[in-house]
Amino acid sequence: MTLEFPFTQKPQEYNPVVIEEGVLWFRLPLPMALDHVNVFVFEDGNGWTIIDTGFYTERCVDIWQKIIHQHLAPKPITRVIITHYHPDHIGMAGWFRTKYNAEIITTQISWLFARMLVLDVQDVHTQESLSYFQKAGLSSEELEERKNARPFNFADVVHTIPLGYNRIAEGDLIPIGKRNWRVIIGNGHAPAHATFWAEDGTICLGGDQFLPEITPNIGVYASEPEANPLADWLASCRRFNGLGNNETLILPGHKAPFRGVEDRTAQLVEHHNSSLEVLQNFLSEPKSVMECFEVLFGRRIPAREFGLATAEAYAHLNYLWKQGKIARNIDGEGVYRWQTV
Repeated sequence: MTLEFPFTQKPQEYNPVVIEEGVLWFRLPLPMALDHVNVFVFEDGNGWTIIDTGFYTERCVDIWQKIIHQHLAPKPITRVIITHYHPDHIGMAGWFRTKYNAEIITTQISWLFARMLVLDVQDVHTQESLSYFQKAGLSSEELEERKNARPFNFADVVHTIPLGYNRIAEGDLIPIGKRNWRVIIGNGHAPAHATFWAEDGTICLGGDQFLPEITPNIGVYASEPEANPLADWLASCRRFNGLGNNETLILPGHKAPFRGVEDRTAQLVEHHNSSLEVLQNFLSEPKSVMECFEVLFGRRIPAREFGLATAEAYAHLNYLWKQGKIARNIDGEGVYRWQTV
């Protein structure tokens, strides 16, 4: 099936696209290659429920204030539902709680991760982070540059996370707008990623679990360098199989709403399986993480995408390593060398 995109227009900052009566689609800007995140706003009785929020920046605050003034007032914002803890999704949640006393609803892991990270501000790169990049094959000169540069901190783009929230978990039924929605949890892109499936089968709030045109980033980071998130993601794809159908409208965290989720999920699984096969064949001779970039991504990686590319390459290598298909050794320069067994 070719994916269907029923909306030809895209939101422009504070001007929405109407998905249906009482459901608005907005986009918030991101300062990266993927330059936007989708947020959805549901008319919910006497108020509004927001699904995901964008970064907490002066620009996003200004956009939200215009959205509220032009499209939501005088009804209050009563709830903010977060699909997962990544900063482009949870960044403004604390602002809505502080300014509007909105209820925050998310999974326990998402709340804990976000609250921990927003309090963990580092002025210099940690030793764990430097070791992670050294083992990936970053040169000594580039490592030295990192030592002297301030790292990105979660708190740079995320409002303080408040103490209180309401938890959702696998199988919960939650009313949003005119429908009841079943909470189904995915993993891999983020731990305990909540997706919401309308009981009538017509629509799904997919977050970053289901994306058209691009693949959800599956990454291994310095905080858990031997994690196997690709195995978690592939297992989630199997669990999601059959929950919806190709007629279900998916409201994704990025790009445009689409139909064809079963076929899209199969495409994404095939993409990763193909990448794993190509990578395994490429490793007939020992290679570093960074030497795997071109075979995995088919292009040179610009500096602004280096962190995500490193994380995704580690994820594919860890997957093969955990399966016993490749070996990992460390050379005299402290760099991991991966090779087919």
